[in-house]
Amino acid sequence: MRLHLCVVGRLRAGPERDLIDDYLDRATRTGRGLGLGPVSEHAVEDRKGGGMAAEAALLTRAVPDGARLCVLDERGKALSSPEFADTLAGWRDGGAANAAFVIGGADGVDPTLRDNADLVLSLGRMVWPHMLARVMLAEQLYRATAILAGTPYHRV
Repeated sequence: MRLHLCVVGRLRAGPERDLIDDYLDRATRTGRGLGLGPVSEHAVEDRKGGGMAAEAALLTRAVPDGARLCVLDERGKALSSPEFADTLAGWRDGGAANAAFVIGGADGVDPTLRDNADLVLSLGRMVWPHMLARVMLAEQLYRATAILAGTPYHRV
């Protein structure tokens, strides 16, 4: 199952970009033997200022047809890392070819996109800057592959 990060806004070079690239590379390498990956990133920008609805349209186009959809939202479900890994494994084992993880813009994700998600996921009750949410999601994708591969990266 290929994994896709579909996000609003382009992230320039810097420490956050380096962390995201590192974790996505690790997730791709670790997930390869598990049928997870590669992991790719799709950044969209609403240059016309159309707000959440315009961002949702761009994000929807970035999500592969038929993909399992996970939207990050502060009102979503908080999962443990093993629960997140189990969710990915379940989607993969259920025959999903793609899974897309959506992070919206500054105002969040349009309700129409959020309402169509297979999973609305929260990274906790705090609100995080989008660049850090990307880093945290990338790390959790790597952690999920490490858990499923049985590596010692995730210690209980």
